[in-house]
Amino acid sequence: MKRVFILHGWGDYYNKGWFKWLERELIDIGFSAKALDMKPQPPILNKWVDLLKKAVKTVDKDTYFVGHSAGVQTILHYLQNLPSGIKAGGVVMVAGWNDDLGMNELKNFFKNNLNWNKIKSHCNNFISIRSNDDPYVKPYHAKIFKEKLGATLILEKGKKHFSFEDGINKLPIVLKAVLGLAK
Repeated sequence: MKRVFILHGWGDYYNKGWFKWLERELIDIGFSAKALDMKPQPPILNKWVDLLKKAVKTVDKDTYFVGHSAGVQTILHYLQNLPSGIKAGGVVMVAGWNDDLGMNELKNFFKNNLNWNKIKSHCNNFISIRSNDDPYVKPYHAKIFKEKLGATLILEKGKKHFSFEDGINKLPIVLKAVLGLAK
C-alpha cells in the first residue's frame, strides 16, 4: 500500500489548514496517509526527525513524504540518515527553505550541512512548490532544490506561506503532485 506522511511547519497544526484535508483526500483514494503532529514548537530538528522515524518505521518505494516549511528540512535530514540501499518513492516540498531565514529558532536545523548526494541516494523524485508572494521563501530556495535534488519546480500565485493563517484549507496542487509521484 502506498503510504504518505504529511509534516506541517512551525506554527501550523496537523489538524488545521490543508494537512488534514490532504490526509482525507489520499485515504479516500486508497492511500494510507497520516498528518503528523510535529512537536515541539518552535521546531527542534532532532526531535522532529525522531517523531518522523517513529511514525514511518520502514521506508520503501511506496513511501512518500509531504513537507511544509520546517517539515521539508525534517524530511531531508531524515532521508540522508537512512541506511544504504533504502529508497523512498518521492517527496513534495511545500514552502521549503535552505537556510535559517534569519530566525534564531531555526538555527538548530543548520548545525550540520545536508548531504545532498546521500539524500538523492534515498529518493529520486522531488517536487518543490512555492508561492510568488511567500514572505519567507524566496526563489533561490527552490533553485537550490532543483540544482541539488533535481526537483521539479511549481510556482503557485497568491498562496503566501501556504499556512492556515493564510487561509489555505485545501491545496489541490499538492494532491496532484503526490498522485503524479505515485503513478
